[in-house]
Amino acid sequence: MTNVDTAEAARFVGARTRRKEDPRLLSGQGHYVGDVQLPRMGHVAFVRSPYPRARIEAIDVEGAKASSGVRGVLVAADFKEGLKLPTPWRGSLLADAYASYAGEPIVMVVADSRAEAEDAAELVEVTYSPERAVTDLEAAIAGEITAHPSDDTNLFDQTTSPGYDAVDAIIAAAPRVFSERIEQHRYVHSPMETRGVVADWHSADSTMTIWISTQGPHPAVNHFAGILQLPPTSIRVLAEDVGGAFGQKIAVTREETSIAVASRLLGRPVQWIEDRYENLVAAPHARREFVDVAVGTTEDGIILAMKVDQYQDCGAYGGSGGGNFVKMIPGPYRVPTVEVRSTSVRTNTSSRAAYRGPWMVETLLRETIVDIIARELGIDPLEMRRRNILHRSELPYVTGTDMTYDLITSEETMERAVAILGYEDFRAEQAAARLNGRYLGVGLTVFVEPSAMGARLLSDGAAIRIDTAGKVLVSMGSGSQGHSVETTICQIVADELGVDIADVSIVLGDTAATPFGGMTGGSRNAVSGGNSAAKGASDLRQKVLEIAAHELEASPEDLEIQKGVISVKGAPVMSRTLAQIAQRAQASKDLPAGMSPGLEVVGRYTTTTGYTYSNAAHIAVCEVDVITGRVTVKRFIVSEDCGVIINPNVVEGQIAGGVIQGIGGVLYEHFVYDADGNPLTTTYLDYLIPTSTDVPVIEYDHLETPAPTNPGGFKGMGEGGAIGAPSAIINAVFDALAPFGVKITRQPLTPPAILELLEAAKPAS
Repeated sequence: MTNVDTAEAARFVGARTRRKEDPRLLSGQGHYVGDVQLPRMGHVAFVRSPYPRARIEAIDVEGAKASSGVRGVLVAADFKEGLKLPTPWRGSLLADAYASYAGEPIVMVVADSRAEAEDAAELVEVTYSPERAVTDLEAAIAGEITAHPSDDTNLFDQTTSPGYDAVDAIIAAAPRVFSERIEQHRYVHSPMETRGVVADWHSADSTMTIWISTQGPHPAVNHFAGILQLPPTSIRVLAEDVGGAFGQKIAVTREETSIAVASRLLGRPVQWIEDRYENLVAAPHARREFVDVAVGTTEDGIILAMKVDQYQDCGAYGGSGGGNFVKMIPGPYRVPTVEVRSTSVRTNTSSRAAYRGPWMVETLLRETIVDIIARELGIDPLEMRRRNILHRSELPYVTGTDMTYDLITSEETMERAVAILGYEDFRAEQAAARLNGRYLGVGLTVFVEPSAMGARLLSDGAAIRIDTAGKVLVSMGSGSQGHSVETTICQIVADELGVDIADVSIVLGDTAATPFGGMTGGSRNAVSGGNSAAKGASDLRQKVLEIAAHELEASPEDLEIQKGVISVKGAPVMSRTLAQIAQRAQASKDLPAGMSPGLEVVGRYTTTTGYTYSNAAHIAVCEVDVITGRVTVKRFIVSEDCGVIINPNVVEGQIAGGVIQGIGGVLYEHFVYDADGNPLTTTYLDYLIPTSTDVPVIEYDHLETPAPTNPGGFKGMGEGGAIGAPSAIINAVFDALAPFGVKITRQPLTPPAILELLEAAKPAS
């Protein structure tokens, strides 16, 4: 948005500015939902089903009601009046006649403390009739058992690309055909701050204030207003500091919704802070799916066609995300014909939610099959990609799934990452290591991320005000989960207004004090929020210049703003401070004719295209101990193009977080149910997450190609690390174990899994 003639103001965008939020957070002065304390507040513990599927025959709550400190014991029947519940929840906030997954909430106990609520919850007696559950994805597809007794099938949604069956003939006629099933296991989001909510009903005026750990404060208002059958103006949502989300907190869940209803029923504030056991067992999960993929190629590895059939486990109540899956299968490659089908499946497990990098499985299956094809054709995986990757000269390019790539730099980022590694030198090192019984491998992933999802339909408002001291306040409708929105938005505004970033502050997450905005997700903050802030600041800057021009008897075009001072270009003595202009702006008599008083505007930017494409290449170098099965990540390189970089520190922090999640997902994390549907990984002793000792120093390379879709040239990149890292790790392990004839089509790659692969490959080798 920055005008060409005021480019000297651009001092902060692109700089490694320190995060504005860090002094507050690092000194323990952050304010999370668990910090909210209100008079008469009740604390909640849920009684949860121990069975994955069971008929609820009876519930006896009398013992709990008589327990010390208890203020209310609520069951499903208490949540029926005056509510409008979403269809996927099947008309109930708490389990009613049936429990449909282990951990489903059945009874809510509200007491003066969490300890008293938990003690009382142990006194609730629920009589169950357990029934056979379906937790295996393939069994659910077969449909002998349905997750819900009222359903005829577990398949509830299917999305297909146009002409789904036309690809068969092309693949059948291809010189070489490759078919694989690529499986992805179940993850848990594991945010540092679990789910939490405080609801405070005000009976005098029928309004409610809700503190919640959420990715979308304003969408949460609409959710609660719809459930409670209230106008949105009656609901105030505050999402102050949020300690991570990763997709788990996009939607408001049944437990969180029931807290708001309970506050109205009991006439007191009610708080629920999820413990870690609940977060692992009952919060939304992610990832579990398998994909059958068939690819036809020429003898020299040129891809001719690809057919993909995905089945995703959506748990007992999760929604479908198949539409997104269908779009990005081709990635950065030249694939003339692509046909995709995505089917959503119900199981008796915790519900599915989006997970950081919703495009990860598309990247995983594509990059995995590319390496398998290269290996079987005797082509180096890098050379295989070079033969199929899109060149910039081919842009704009319409993919086989009708996505138009306007400006991506996949080939450039790949070659830059390869150069950083020193690919040929690594191959020589690898060969020498094998002679000494060490097995090194390199894995390459190249992908395109369609960022700023939904920004065309829903903008993030940015209200910007200059006070009489010349200080700037920004109020944003979007929220933050620790990804530095406070800093990056202030950098953009400081540049536009020609002020120091220290003079810009920001308010986020309070729906009573911010303009409407969408949720934080889909890597949309920089594109939608950043451009909205730039638009508002640019409009406000113009008003400042017009007032100053009136004062200085000059033309606005002859003025500049530097360090909060407006002056005539070439004559700095003719000047006014921003504070002086703000004071003048309060009285209409001191303003140009027809101008309204005050220095406050709301900026909104809406993209004209569906997506803003960013892209990256990841390279992992791993060593596999074939005796113990342990995988060590030795190097990790990321070359990324996220357009104009607002703050390199923030970009690198986001990449690092995503890469670590990717490493964890492949090598450590796995949520497991037994054959009967009982959760087994219920603590961090069982569900492993990576630590600092498991991650190498990440090497970064930045390529800045301004996005053509928005004035700031920004591209979203918050999810890229998590999208690219898993397949890079998998391909590195695949490469390391190539001498043994191992093929990798599933994860996690734990030491026992590696040893099983080696054992299975012995006859082949």
